[in-house]
Amino acid sequence: MGSAAAFFDLDRTLLRGASGPLLTEALVAAGVAPDRRLPGQGLLYKTYEILGETLFSMALARQAVRVVEGWSPTIVREAAEQAADRLVDDVLPYARVLIDEHRAAGRPAILATTTPYDLVAPLARRLDFDDVVATRYAEADGRYTGRIDGEFVWFTGKLAAVRRWADANGVSVAESWAYSDSVYDVPLLSSVAHPHAVNPDPRLRLVAAARRWPVVHLDVPPGVRKVAGVEPFDVLRLLARPELIPFARFDIGGTEGIPADGPGIVVANHRSYFDTVAVGLTVARSGRALRFLGKKEVFDAPIVGQLARALGGIRVERGSGSDEPLREAARALEAGELVAMMPQGTIPRGRAFFDPDLKGRWGAARLARLTHAPVVPIGLWGTESVWPRNARVPNVLNVTNPPLVRTRVGDEVPLAYDDLDDDTRTIMEAITGLLPPEARVRREPTPDELARTLPAGYRGDPDAETERRPGSD
Repeated sequence: MGSAAAFFDLDRTLLRGASGPLLTEALVAAGVAPDRRLPGQGLLYKTYEILGETLFSMALARQAVRVVEGWSPTIVREAAEQAADRLVDDVLPYARVLIDEHRAAGRPAILATTTPYDLVAPLARRLDFDDVVATRYAEADGRYTGRIDGEFVWFTGKLAAVRRWADANGVSVAESWAYSDSVYDVPLLSSVAHPHAVNPDPRLRLVAAARRWPVVHLDVPPGVRKVAGVEPFDVLRLLARPELIPFARFDIGGTEGIPADGPGIVVANHRSYFDTVAVGLTVARSGRALRFLGKKEVFDAPIVGQLARALGGIRVERGSGSDEPLREAARALEAGELVAMMPQGTIPRGRAFFDPDLKGRWGAARLARLTHAPVVPIGLWGTESVWPRNARVPNVLNVTNPPLVRTRVGDEVPLAYDDLDDDTRTIMEAITGLLPPEARVRREPTPDELARTLPAGYRGDPDAETERRPGSD
């Protein structure tokens, strides 16, 4: 029995939309395609991006072979190289990660698409696909003949082409993975052990629900669901406005330090359960999504845990010794996401809360060493006045004199990546440098202040957990 492979559709699966417009532009620029728009062409592409493949659109694709009769394959391939430089920017962030994961597991990654081979092969090379199964145009005397060589790689023709490739390469289709957005790929999806409906069209969504196939979106982290193309974080971002939180005032600065694109590890000090809100509001000003690493207790809680996972949060079980949270965070960073974490791990108790010397664990330094993503510090102050640790809920009634929450974003933290202790100290010093002057003054707290640093109902020694070794993530 052969080994398994992973077969990926292209349009609306790996790409945000259709590849057709950019490929057509490249062919026009190369002088092989006529510089004119067909009636209704724009509407056809728009309909495709919303509803997916239709019999009409695929009939047009099938007849395109006649249009290219007499074209030079060499020029078409050169145009495809130019188009690939632009198409690669439309590849969904988690698509690259998924392709790499399959290849790392020893499974060849195969691009299986209706789009002609000569037009998609350059993009497949840029994405490190192992091979391409695609419609091929017949050639003779250095020109396309206006006929198809082999199957039209669509619907049952795609399954036939995939099986033929698998037989030639010692691969078992029945043990393989497949990813597609289209109901017309149901024959292929039904033939593999691991079918996935990616950004499915309305008809495939129904099939996937009936057959209990996983539904995924490669523009968001695993586990994040989208409704009508919108993920929960998009909704939350619309609501992430300080004026919608009347029980706190916000002084936010330095947000230009948040990367406009690409990966980033956002690190902040930990003073309150309200810290995630403060960090979220700060990063929201950049317009970017943020994935939090959070304690398992948050993800295990009813409702709150489901919301945390829906927002792309990453569950951390301290003391378990598992590296899975860091691997999941690294996956998000590889996809170009921002990941937020609080190196202190938990809100300090007792006198440790007032210690100007912030102590962190290794998690952020390890993640930075693993990915070399930039580390961006945020200094938080005043969040404990909104939601002290000894309160089960924030003081939402304090709207006449709300406390001030101050956040400051700093410059990227320079790390050496050679010593986790040193890098952790560097990270914590960068955060400390963003706090107001009073944060760096050692003082004796009052009994009431100490009580506010303890969990609700806590009866133990207030200083019992003031010290932890740096590596105890």
